[in-house]
Amino acid sequence: MSKRVSIENQRNIGIMAHIDAGKTTTTERILFYTGVSHKLGETHDGQATMDFMEQEQERGITIASAATTCFWRDCRVNIIDTPGHVDFTVEVERSLRVLDGAVAVFCAVGGVEPQSETVWRQADRYRVPRVAFVNKMDRSGADFFRVVDMIKDRLKAKPVPLHLPIGSEENFQGQIDLVRKVALYYDAESKGQTIEERPVPSEMMDIVDEWRMHLVESIAEEDETLLEKYLGGEELAPAEIMAGIRQATIALKICPVICGSAFKNKGVQALLDCVVDYLPSPIDIPTMKGTD
Repeated sequence: MSKRVSIENQRNIGIMAHIDAGKTTTTERILFYTGVSHKLGETHDGQATMDFMEQEQERGITIASAATTCFWRDCRVNIIDTPGHVDFTVEVERSLRVLDGAVAVFCAVGGVEPQSETVWRQADRYRVPRVAFVNKMDRSGADFFRVVDMIKDRLKAKPVPLHLPIGSEENFQGQIDLVRKVALYYDAESKGQTIEERPVPSEMMDIVDEWRMHLVESIAEEDETLLEKYLGGEELAPAEIMAGIRQATIALKICPVICGSAFKNKGVQALLDCVVDYLPSPIDIPTMKGTD
């Protein structure tokens, strides 16, 4: 029997990306950390839960959209994993018509790629709020800040980082949570299930303060109450910052950006927190108007 959840605690989201950005691997990790799956399915060996078609398992790519449900904290999260290949763009558009929110996955090396632009424009057309996950931070050539700039320049969006990476490439260790100003480290032996919170490394304090100020300014611009407090020199509490992020995200004013490495089991739980905290429930979405 399915668990009953109030409508405000439901999230209907899609996972969208250019092919090979790690979209299906991210979805597989979501299923693992939410307890839906008890093994880590991989696309390269044909074991991904979401790639159920024989052709998908043979080629290691998603051909048709696949839906699943999981629970995180007190929320029910309904997920559609969409194809990343340009030949199956119509599958993405068909899914976006019924979604309340989306996670856009970007490769930390490739950044905004052609199909990334296509699915982003489709999400713009249907006014789907989204968060961005910069994946593959462990790869050679990974550059989080370059991807943030690409989202701004190529997609004409307003990316607002909520996390900063601790290291990159083979030295990628975790993230700095800018809202709470804590460092998050993922335990490899537990496959990332154990997360240790530590103080922000001293050598990163300056860049953390700089980007946290950017975060606060970005949400204050969209909320008069927060703007008054900010201009008055008052410190915004984490709960106020989170409420401001949610409001601006749902209004399509900003796109929160976080980072991680799904394959290395780092950052996926933080992504789930972002989905629950910042993407809309069905009651946050304006009513559709039909015509005869």
